[in-house]
Amino acid sequence: MLILAFGTVSCQQKQPQKQSQAKASVITFDQLMEQVIGKEVQLIDLRTDDEYKAGFIDDAIQMNFLEKETFIQQIETLDKSKPVYVYCHSGGRSGRATKLLKEKGFLQIFDYSGGYSEWSVKSKKE
Repeated sequence: MLILAFGTVSCQQKQPQKQSQAKASVITFDQLMEQVIGKEVQLIDLRTDDEYKAGFIDDAIQMNFLEKETFIQQIETLDKSKPVYVYCHSGGRSGRATKLLKEKGFLQIFDYSGGYSEWSVKSKKE
């Protein structure tokens, strides 16, 4: 009986470790330029349709984070084993999306928290 109880505790402790293997990192404009621009990566624009139509970064795919059910269906089409880069307008939605992506099993998540607002200014200077 003691072994069974220990085994149960041991299994419960392994599950959180699996989740902690997911890495989420905030990246800067310079890191985005180096790691994403001109490369084939999973770059997700979390903004609304109107925001996206006004301009977007590189080859970003728009997935409106504010439409939760649709967003969850859309992220299921992504490759969870490959890095995912996310951004929104200024970092609020991307921070929340990062948590959701971790919960859904994505292993490498990069949050460009400067968002499109920073990108639109800094990319013009490059």
